[in-house]
Amino acid sequence: MFEVGKRWKRVLLQIVVTVMVLPYLFPVIVMLQGSLAGQGFGNYKAVAEVPGFARFFLNSAIISASVVALVYLCALLASYGFAKLRLFGREVYFWMLLACLTLPEVVLLAPLFTTDQKLGLYNTYWAVILPLAALQVPFAVLLTRNFIAGLPEELFEAIRVDGAGAVRTFKHLVLPLTRPIAAAVIIFTLIAAWNDYLMPLVFEQAKTMQTITLVPTFFVGQFNDNQTDILAAAVITAIPEVVAYLGLQRLFERGLTAGAIK
Repeated sequence: MFEVGKRWKRVLLQIVVTVMVLPYLFPVIVMLQGSLAGQGFGNYKAVAEVPGFARFFLNSAIISASVVALVYLCALLASYGFAKLRLFGREVYFWMLLACLTLPEVVLLAPLFTTDQKLGLYNTYWAVILPLAALQVPFAVLLTRNFIAGLPEELFEAIRVDGAGAVRTFKHLVLPLTRPIAAAVIIFTLIAAWNDYLMPLVFEQAKTMQTITLVPTFFVGQFNDNQTDILAAAVITAIPEVVAYLGLQRLFERGLTAGAIK
């Protein structure tokens, strides 16, 4: 971070930051106002009274937590290998992994649908967890590899001298030192998994398996389009993400800053 000494520079910086934030803040304000229009907090009550709402919330929590755990473990293991281990062709594998970032989610629906049916995963949590985790791993590796590569090589040499192998090095050195970038990975993955609409819509046709992102569809029909309840559902959906970000904010910012510098 940097310090601005003169008062006029601080004022100018505050104005610039405020102007930059306003385009993002305005839709949030409109969403909050719209969610309270008409019946006020009664709109939130209507959302909470949707049949199976608690189940939808639980499904989203299970799917998101599983995706975050898979992406966290796979990304850190892969980044450790790409950054610090002498693996044959690691740069080729790294760029092949990054090439997966070019694949849009909608292109994978048909092959994933066929695969899920053949493996018996349709209408199960795994039908959504595995594809979402696979889609998030390349970006997570891109974030974490640079961070791990910037860790002092002397630390790895010292722990090797003490007799630690690759597994112990990962457990006792890499995991503790990568907490900041891990927080960034968790936040980005949680947002992507929690907000995903397409995968649950296609692969979770059973009512008991649907997620909270599908709740707004209960207020849209052939003869009705209740925008206030839809906005209330959007606000409720966003609350867990906001709470998670506030809880990991300091580590999140440190991770992104360190990853960018290193």
